[in-house]
Formats: sequence, C-alpha cells, structure tokens
Amino acid sequence: MILTVTLNAAIDKRYVVEEVRTGEVNRVKECVYTPGGKGLNVSKPAAIYGAEVTATGFVGGHAGHYIEDALEPFGIKSAFYHMEAESRSCINIWDEKNQLQTEFLEPGFTVTEADFERFLEHFQGLAADADVVTISGSVPKGLDGTAYQRMVKLVREAGKPVILDTSGKLLEQGIEAAPTMIKPNLDEIRMLTGKDCTDPEEIIEAAKVLHGQGIGIVTVSLGGDGAVVVSDEGAYRAKVPRIHAVNTVGCGDSMTAGFALGLSEGLSIRDTLQKASAVSAAAAMREETGFFVKEDMERLLPQIEIIELA
Repeated sequence: MILTVTLNAAIDKRYVVEEVRTGEVNRVKECVYTPGGKGLNVSKPAAIYGAEVTATGFVGGHAGHYIEDALEPFGIKSAFYHMEAESRSCINIWDEKNQLQTEFLEPGFTVTEADFERFLEHFQGLAADADVVTISGSVPKGLDGTAYQRMVKLVREAGKPVILDTSGKLLEQGIEAAPTMIKPNLDEIRMLTGKDCTDPEEIIEAAKVLHGQGIGIVTVSLGGDGAVVVSDEGAYRAKVPRIHAVNTVGCGDSMTAGFALGLSEGLSIRDTLQKASAVSAAAAMREETGFFVKEDMERLLPQIEIIELA
C-alpha cells in the first residue's frame, strides 16, 4: 500500500471565463471541481496505475467530505483526520481572451499542536501498514518547519521508505530526519547546497552533497529536459522524448507517484526513474491535473532514455 500525505488538502476550482473584467460581474463558462493538494496529485496517478493507495492528512466540514467522496472513483481509500472547520478552496481563473491564469488560494484552517499530536498517533498506525509513504506540499497554519521532520522520523522508525516533496523550511528541516528520497527543483537545491547549479555537472555535484548527508535518493527535475538522480546505486539522467504537453501542472507530483510505485515494487533506481519519467510525461499530455492514461505511459516507457553518469 502507498500512503500519501496531504496536510493542506483543498478543493481545486477551475473557472473558465471569456475575459476577466475587474469591478464587474463575470459569468463563468465552465467550472471543474477536483480534490487538490500535492499529495492528492500523487494519489491519483498511483491509483490509476493500479496500486493500492490510502490518502491521509487534514480535512474539515462539508468541503472535507467532498474531497473524500471525490477520491472514491479512483479507488483511493480515505484515512483523513477530521477537523470541524471547513477545508479550503483554491480557485484558478482562466481568461480565454488574454490567455492568462489567475489564482486565489484560501489560507485554510489552523491546526493546533494538540491536533497535530493526535494526527501523528493516527499517522503512525497508517505508516506501519504502508509499503511506501509520500509527504507532499505545504502545511496548515499553526504548524512550523519541524512538522515533516517529525513525520519522516516516525516513518523511518517504522522501517519504511519515505519520499519528501516540499520546499522552504519544511524541506530544510525535513531533510535532517534523512528521508529516503527528496525531489528538489533547481531553486531548492541551490538553497540547500549553496551551489549555482548552472550546468548539469554542478547539479549532479549538488545532488551528491545531499546524498552524502544520508538521503538515499536525490532527484532533481529538469522539466522538459528530464531528471537527474543520485542514489546508492549510482547517478543517472532520464531523457524524455518530445511530447505535445497540454498541462504540466502536477507533473512533478506524477513523477513522485512513479517513484513511489518503483519503490513499492522493489525496482532498481534505473527502472524506477524510467517509470517515473514515463508517468510524468503521460500526465503532461492530459488536461486534468494528476491524471494520465496508462496506454500513453506504456507507449512512452521504452522511449525514455536512461543514461548512467560518472
């Protein structure tokens, strides 16, 4: 079972309008509601692939029940900790005429230390039954940079692999607990290592620095140029074929799902990187965030070139 963590789950609302007119009434041409948050964008691809997936984190109120209900068609089991306050919404407005995207992100409810302690007890039991744990995204108000550090420690104590995909203080303090894998972008790996990372060689050296601090797998996404991985099995780069990208939002989360699948299946890091890259590329070909078609992934898989690095 793959356990995904989304502490700051939301309802993602996408509004399509002909043109945004400030100070006026704007009529929406199309609206789509989906369960959101980086962790849930890991849950959905993993479940589409066919894995058993359990999602946890915080939800609250009627909005929280909607998030859980919306995960059912994917076969994702909900194991959220419930709050009385309403879960947040994140609104994305697409202006067709100007081809502009505007987002409004609600802050969500506040989680107290007592709430978090109770959640950690709940989480510890779930982690004990998991094959792999993924922890993604931001945290609710009330929690600090040590939140993920504490969760990573619990997973490591349970002897299970854990992937941490976050940023800022959450990442900086989270890696002190030595997660099995992290997936920093270029800005984040610069922040963690102080290196410029202006060329592939420097990126690899920066990843090796983090690997030397006890992180088993360091993956750096290079967007359309693939990804670089440094691990106990060696250093590799994935090169992906040219595709017609429709929506790249959430592709990094789809890659995390691919790594979780590889770890749960006991694949080599080379095969895991190839699978994760294929899932991510297939997700970019579809409009819905956190979604891919398995046939696309299977067609792309043999086209992903994995290069061993010195």
